[in-house]
Amino acid sequence: MKPNITPIDHEVVLADNEFIVSKTDTKGIITYVNRTFMAIAGYAEAELLGKQHNIIRHPDMPRGAFQLLWNTLQQGEEFFGYVKNLCKDGSYYWVFVNVTPDFDTRGQLRGYYSARRKPSRLAINTIKPIYQEMLQIENNSSTKEAIAHSLAYLNDTLHSLNTSYPHLILSLNKTEEHA
Repeated sequence: MKPNITPIDHEVVLADNEFIVSKTDTKGIITYVNRTFMAIAGYAEAELLGKQHNIIRHPDMPRGAFQLLWNTLQQGEEFFGYVKNLCKDGSYYWVFVNVTPDFDTRGQLRGYYSARRKPSRLAINTIKPIYQEMLQIENNSSTKEAIAHSLAYLNDTLHSLNTSYPHLILSLNKTEEHA
């Protein structure tokens, strides 16, 4: 069960050299976390292992963004994105995330690895208004249609920018690296 945490307006910022690493099974149950994950999110290892990875999902994140993540992973592809996460104390932190399917030697999916690091302010400032609009659309839609409407907005926005989600995310990351 996900804890009931009230978000507060306090950002925790990762150091440039910090990496958050976690592993889940195929259903998103956490099977491994590194010390950086525990320190940033404010949880002990025992509070995270065996829990759904959405234990750190911030309510500012649109469900459509996570549907895009799962759609990408279910195609056997790795996912890159920017995510706002929730700490145990209600604080938040932004990450540049890479989620990769983990296959065994027979090619069977075993779970997912996720590596996260500090995003640039440019990336956050670019993706934040898109996510805010997606969330607003979800809040104004029926439960059944919310994610579809949210993703439609995202796709329309990407089309108007003449880009794809992966290209936008990776271009913001390249801009960050060359800044």
